[in-house]
Amino acid sequence: MLDDADRRILRQYQATPEAPMSDLAERCGLTATTLSRRLDRLRASGVLRGVRGVIDWQVLGYAVEVSLRVTLDKSVPRAFDEFLQRARDVPEVIEIQTFLGQVDVRLSVIARDLAHYQELYREKLLALPHMTDLEALMHIARLKGDETLPV
Repeated sequence: MLDDADRRILRQYQATPEAPMSDLAERCGLTATTLSRRLDRLRASGVLRGVRGVIDWQVLGYAVEVSLRVTLDKSVPRAFDEFLQRARDVPEVIEIQTFLGQVDVRLSVIARDLAHYQELYREKLLALPHMTDLEALMHIARLKGDETLPV
C-alpha cells in the first residue's frame, strides 16, 4: 500500500505539516510536483484525512479534565444512539469513545475549574439518558499525547 517515498512523505508531513511544499519536497527527496501528486493520492485514499489546528485548551483557561466511564442500559434498544446524540451536544465533552465490554462509553470532559465541573456534572452530564453506571476519573497529567505514527 505505501512505498518508501510515501513513508518519507508521511514522516515529514507529520513532523511539520505547515512547511512550504518546496521544503517538504526537498526533505522527502522529491520534486514539488511529485510530492503534490502523492499527497493528493494519500488524501484520496483516506490515508491523509487533513491538517488540523491543535488548540491547547489549558491555555484558554480549562484547568480540569475528567474521563467519565459510562455503562448504558442495554435493555433500551436505542440507548447508545440517544446517549451519544445528547453527549455530542455538550460543548465541554471534547472526546467520545465507545467500547465493547463492561464500560460502554468514555467521555473526556474539560472545565475551567472544579466548581465549573461540578455544575457541568449536575446539570448536563447526569442528565444524559440511559446511564446505569458512571465513574469519574480526574486527569492528573498527560504523559504521552503524540499522535505521530511510526511510518
